[in-house]
Amino acid sequence: MSEFSRRSLLKASALSAVFAATGGRAFGSTLTNVNTVVGRPTNSTIALSLIAGTSASAYVEYGYKATTLTMKSAVTQLSSLAPKIIEITGLKPNTQIFYRVRSKTSADKSYILGEVNSFTTQRAKGATFSFAVQGDSHPERAGKMFNADLYVQTLANITKQKPDFMITLGDDFSIDPLISKGQANQGTIEKIYSTQRNWLSAVAKSIPIFLVNGNHEQAAAYLLDGTANNPAVLAGNARLKYFPLPDSNSFYSADIENVPFVGKARDYYSWTWGDALFVTLDPYWHSTHPVDNVAGILVPEDQSTGVAATPGAKGGGNGGAAKGGGGKKNGGVTPTASPTATPTASPTSSAPVGNGKVTDLWSIGIGDAQYAWLKKTLETSKAKYKFVFAHHVMGTGRGGVEVSTNYEWGGRDPKGNSTFAEKRPNWELPIHNLMVKNGVTIFFQGHDHIFVHQERDGLIYQSMPNPADDTFTMFNEAAYLSGTKAPNSGHVRVTIGPSQGTVEYFLSARPQDESATRKNLQVAHSYTIKPHL
Repeated sequence: MSEFSRRSLLKASALSAVFAATGGRAFGSTLTNVNTVVGRPTNSTIALSLIAGTSASAYVEYGYKATTLTMKSAVTQLSSLAPKIIEITGLKPNTQIFYRVRSKTSADKSYILGEVNSFTTQRAKGATFSFAVQGDSHPERAGKMFNADLYVQTLANITKQKPDFMITLGDDFSIDPLISKGQANQGTIEKIYSTQRNWLSAVAKSIPIFLVNGNHEQAAAYLLDGTANNPAVLAGNARLKYFPLPDSNSFYSADIENVPFVGKARDYYSWTWGDALFVTLDPYWHSTHPVDNVAGILVPEDQSTGVAATPGAKGGGNGGAAKGGGGKKNGGVTPTASPTATPTASPTSSAPVGNGKVTDLWSIGIGDAQYAWLKKTLETSKAKYKFVFAHHVMGTGRGGVEVSTNYEWGGRDPKGNSTFAEKRPNWELPIHNLMVKNGVTIFFQGHDHIFVHQERDGLIYQSMPNPADDTFTMFNEAAYLSGTKAPNSGHVRVTIGPSQGTVEYFLSARPQDESATRKNLQVAHSYTIKPHL
């Protein structure tokens, strides 16, 4: 797998900008003829999603050495800018596979060679491997929480480290600004997904991407209205169009419910890799009320005139949560701050879409079917490490362990009363208690735009930083009353070995960002984890 030079980083960023401005025509303009994203790897298969800039014939050559690609797929026809999946089967497990795409348009005399990339099939038990985790990228918040060049730097850092796969924790495909302006249609929503794909493909041509649904995606049940053109359906279909995500089979266990006009949402799923179990959760497709913000009502960060883009003045995307300040512009660890709750600013927008926001959070959640699936998945797994990923505790609020005692997550109402048995009569335990009972190692969440490492009852709560915030802020710091905190931006790598694992937070910095306290790929915080035996 080739690494980025600084020149190629800038080129990739420029191509992303061109892509965003032209509605997709940057595909086919990169180093390779066909934009490729790999996904849903198993012990013997991989899915390659291909997009060509113009109609073309294409096939995949692959093998076990970069210089000897002796196997090939059948030839497939690619329509201009339309994703097409080639599934490769019969691969060796626990093996690095090399591949390249060969394509030919009607104007070409012969097939054009793409670059050689690679991926890895399922690791064996006892094998050492790593995976990367990315928090909310929020590309719609340029100048407030997103810098394209810094995002490209973060993705280059991940690519350089060559993890087996990468998990993104949501709010990477916000359609809220489109809904607010009355501009949410198939074309505009697909452009959000294709633009993000153009960025992520720098990683995903070799590193499979697993997506977690966030609140700003608005791929949510409360928006369903019996038509095929509502924002939730359009977002759900765009997600499946541009990214090859897992479905239930002999390798993956996934949501089997059908969403009208979408089919299987592929929103929650699990798999085993080496000595670890991976589980993703989603409350949004399973709640008939808004879990967090209401579509069509913009939070301050999404408005052209709102909260000032200055340290200490930034909040989050939640409609009623406490917000912290903390404009720390350094790469080190910051001491715990005393919380100060700040009321959410009154948003201004066009009329909201769907049901209104609820105050009783017992009315939202993952639902009985997903809970039963989670319980069975955790109880039947014998993995030494278990990792659970969701956009946030309950899908809303601010904080980690601070809100883990509430509602279906912890069983208590705002007054501290234990009303779990009444509100969730079909559940054995609240979600936190279920994870503790079954030896979950780490719960990963995004949403709060800050790195925080906490622990409760032996279960680690790991909140994720933004990957592209060039203000290097600690958003929502005051919502976290304990734990180790560090400012944006960067990514987390988890390395699993036979006897222990290591979690590392790597900072991202362009040359102009570097200082005595911040260097690119500097480790801001790290800790070890032990297997559950």
